[in-house]
Amino acid sequence: MLFSKKSKSTVGLDVGANSIKLVKLDRSKGGLALAALGIRELPPEAIVADEVKDREAVIFTIQSLIDQVDPKIKDVVVSISGYGVITDKFSIDKKSGSEAEQAILFEAEQRSPFDVEDVTLDHHVIKVDEETKKAEILLVAARNEFLNSFVELILDAGLQPAVVDVDAFAALNAYEYNYEIDPTRTTVLVNLGYDVTNILYLYEGLYHSTRDISSGTREIYNAIQKEFRLNAELASKAIKGEMKDSVDQDMLKATIISATDELISGLELAFSYFKTQAKVDKIDWLVLSGGGALVPYLPEYLQSKLNIPLEILNPLRNVDFDPDMFQYLSPEKIAPLLTVPVGLAMRKVR
Repeated sequence: MLFSKKSKSTVGLDVGANSIKLVKLDRSKGGLALAALGIRELPPEAIVADEVKDREAVIFTIQSLIDQVDPKIKDVVVSISGYGVITDKFSIDKKSGSEAEQAILFEAEQRSPFDVEDVTLDHHVIKVDEETKKAEILLVAARNEFLNSFVELILDAGLQPAVVDVDAFAALNAYEYNYEIDPTRTTVLVNLGYDVTNILYLYEGLYHSTRDISSGTREIYNAIQKEFRLNAELASKAIKGEMKDSVDQDMLKATIISATDELISGLELAFSYFKTQAKVDKIDWLVLSGGGALVPYLPEYLQSKLNIPLEILNPLRNVDFDPDMFQYLSPEKIAPLLTVPVGLAMRKVR
């Protein structure tokens, strides 16, 4: 059952490899307000590279999070990313109704590396050029095996996925709501997760393309555990700045930087490919979100290494909330981590 049209709140549930985040947003004429928020960390190997290794642990964590935040929550907006999702962009002659659907399906059959029968397709019209009578289409294809497995996981946790979105598009939702998009600036949104980093490009004020790279902050966590001989819980505390008295900060910085080689290489390759495709000389602005934005020393290092001005995304910038309601979590301090669930909760669900 989907949300009714009268529903004035939406719940975004972000199932990440490191933690599960939940955000509930209330809608009013005045805008959006944060109504509920919760985070639960997962066991280190519960989800690895988009593959659920410990299903019971993930389901238990989701259910515990729901019980903690609001046991009445049933309908959620969720998202996927990684190897099971493909995005593409193409132009077709401007059409409407079934003609447009047939044209898009034909293009999808030509472009998808998978059999069309094995994927679930969706599309969005980016823009229509009335002069050339051409429509620019964004195509999203999710492998059925990957999608169905994820949906079953949510259902087995006692929830109903009202919408299945894509991580990168959720980050774009959050960015668009909170910031003015400058059409003169080529911008890249980088949602830096634990195992996967979502990259989305904005060119001339519009969506251009997305790309996911199989690298994130897991390597940093592992390096800190090894260097300082810490378990996963203590490594997490070190990254959060809760062990400044017992962990040498210069050594921590050096360890973080030395563990980013694969991430830097992946980003550089992705940016180079984009510049070739879009025929641009440079990327003007990088907007960083996800858990990686909260890793000490990392944003500054990325900015210097990639030589792109960097800003950390605040998905709550234009969202109302009462800090006293969330004292134990301090939303303003962990805001970048909430980018995907906030973007999901911004989805209008009928």
